[in-house]
Parts: sequence; C-alpha cells; structure tokens
Amino acid sequence: MAMNSILSADNIKKALDAFAVADSFDHKKFFEMIGLKSKSSDDVKKVFTVLDADNSGYIEEEELKFVLKGFAKDGRDLTDKETKTFLCAADKDGDGKIGVDEFTALVKE
Repeated sequence: MAMNSILSADNIKKALDAFAVADSFDHKKFFEMIGLKSKSSDDVKKVFTVLDADNSGYIEEEELKFVLKGFAKDGRDLTDKETKTFLCAADKDGDGKIGVDEFTALVKE
C-alpha cells in the first residue's frame, strides 16, 4: 500500500521538505503536516502497517530510522538522536519498539 493512497502526496512532500535538515524532525509537527493526525484510527493503522517493514507487528528502532522513506522514497534517514527521541515518545511500555496502539496514541496526541 502506498502512503499517497492514505495521505496527500503534496502534504507528504511539504512535510519532508520541512524536516529535510538533520536533527530537525519533530514527530508531532510531521504527523500534523501530513494530515495523519486528522485521519481515522483505521488510516493510522494502515500507515503503521506500511512502516512496519518486516511485518512483525512492531516498528523497531532500525525501522524507525527509515520512517521518512516510508512516506516517500526520497525521504532522508533520521539521525540516531531523532530516532531515539521518536522511540522514547512512542514506546510507553518500555519494550524498545512501537506497537500499533502506541503509534496510534502518538499520532493522536
């Protein structure tokens, strides 16, 4: 499933451009800019499924690093600092990975 079947390609491009510089990524602003925050929980879960590259049911730290590439092939990799900040914000149970419910809660906060 392509992200632009869920989200506007224009919004994705604008958000990726806004966070093109290393260490500028802010997940709250990003989710708002791409329009995910206002989508249904089902749509948020579809986005999670795309980002869960290995289909484990979780977005692990290694997958999180490439999260922007999940939205567009030309998205940059997150820095280690951005990846850890994103993981800490979402990982409420401390297991070192993000489950679908944690991801949905993070998007909607």
